[in-house]
Amino acid sequence: MTMKNYKPYTPSQRFTVGVSFEEITKSKPERGLTKATKRNAGRDSAGRISIRHRGGGHKRRYRMVDFMRDKIDIPATVQAIEYDPNRTANIALLAYIDGEKRYILAPEGLKVGSKVISSADAEAKTGNCIPLAKIPLGMMVHNVELTPGRGGKIVRTAGSGAQVLSRDSDFVTLKMPSGEQRQFRGGCRATIGQVGNSEAIGKSLGKAGRKRWLGIRPTVRGVAMNPVDHPMGGGEGRTSGGGPAVSPWGQLAKGGKTRNPRKTSSKFIVKGRDKRK
Repeated sequence: MTMKNYKPYTPSQRFTVGVSFEEITKSKPERGLTKATKRNAGRDSAGRISIRHRGGGHKRRYRMVDFMRDKIDIPATVQAIEYDPNRTANIALLAYIDGEKRYILAPEGLKVGSKVISSADAEAKTGNCIPLAKIPLGMMVHNVELTPGRGGKIVRTAGSGAQVLSRDSDFVTLKMPSGEQRQFRGGCRATIGQVGNSEAIGKSLGKAGRKRWLGIRPTVRGVAMNPVDHPMGGGEGRTSGGGPAVSPWGQLAKGGKTRNPRKTSSKFIVKGRDKRK
């Protein structure tokens, strides 16, 4: 896809940068592969706000994407490339030879009419799902399983891809999009290729209203609030808060480590994303 600029017929279009939909081949989803979703506007089971700045947004149906790729040794043909309002990546509609249809994430370069398959003996080409132990070194993969048979959990956003670096008897090392190098069991499966729609990161919404269409409500800076509302609020005139950056509940907001050092999966990290380590 390519980026699209708009003629400024309205003030907001002057700053809007979108993505052309030239790869999209079908405008409406497969009805049987969608379901209604109930959004909670950031509220928990008690009705209290647990995630701020959420609410409203355009109504949309969820597309049931097949992250498992568990139709083993059954070939499929790509029927369409579709837009998915629930994610940054596009999705591909597959039609299997047994008549079933499923959605998968559309990798870069996948075209209508392409043949894909999920198999341990499949060719390492775009769209095929193969165990990591069978994937040649240097190839880019996405939709990677953390546990064999549990379905792809990571490397699923638009434009992302992990590179196969090395392989030993039981583990395969991948270089993640963050730069982290991590080991996976050879039986974990991944899909060949890089996720498509990589230009999505360059979009500019252009106006506040489009943010509301996405279900994102306005964010107010803490220093603009009163002291009763935020630890960084108050002061005469503009201030930087008078102290370290903290959340509304007083927790340090910058510089703190977010990963639990006792997390059991830390032993699989060969090299962290922090280049200084």
